[in-house]
Amino acid sequence: MSYQQLTEGRRYQISTLLELGISITEIAKKVKCHRATVYRELKRNKAHGGYCPHNAHAFSVRRRKAARKYRIPSERIAFVRVLLSIDWSPEQISNVLTSVGACISHEWIYRYVARDKRQGSQLYRHLRQGQKRYRKGLKEKVPTIKNAVSIDERPSIVDSQERFGDWEIDTVLGKHGTGAIVTILERKSRFYLAKKVSSKSADAVTKATIEMLLPFKDCVHTITADNGLPV
Repeated sequence: MSYQQLTEGRRYQISTLLELGISITEIAKKVKCHRATVYRELKRNKAHGGYCPHNAHAFSVRRRKAARKYRIPSERIAFVRVLLSIDWSPEQISNVLTSVGACISHEWIYRYVARDKRQGSQLYRHLRQGQKRYRKGLKEKVPTIKNAVSIDERPSIVDSQERFGDWEIDTVLGKHGTGAIVTILERKSRFYLAKKVSSKSADAVTKATIEMLLPFKDCVHTITADNGLPV
């Protein structure tokens, strides 16, 4: 007989049969479950006062809710793997996904990569730990935003998140020579856009921004860049 989740009714049956002095093996047969299920149930919930089916069921419900809360959907895991493969850090992945309501901690991602490594996968090689994040030598100077306005001058309604159309733009640099990803987040709805670009240059980022926001051109009030400057 297979292992299975006990219902509240079966827990009351177990309690009654225990009081009658029935053996664990016979209890399992009568409530139609594996005897290991009964042993596990009693081990988890039998206190000094005996087995209480009401408390046992309440504990079980709380455990299931906690398990659902921390279970990561397979689709989200697949997305995490894609971002790791293009050298996003667990912290970057966590920040972006959490900002759009797909909560995931960077600690969980690190544990996932460790498990993945033990299974023989090479995903861990994309982590930046123990590696120099930037090559030595001259770096391309990132052009400043023309006619940029200080974030201190941004309308107060932007911070209140009361209207649709205030956007935040950020860029995430990939592995050397692999380009970057431009991300745009609408502050009120948490609607999220992303596009890969060949470089982090102003021209490439501007082009990607225009392409992503073109369908929403009538709903763009402000765009705050990753350096804290609204444009």
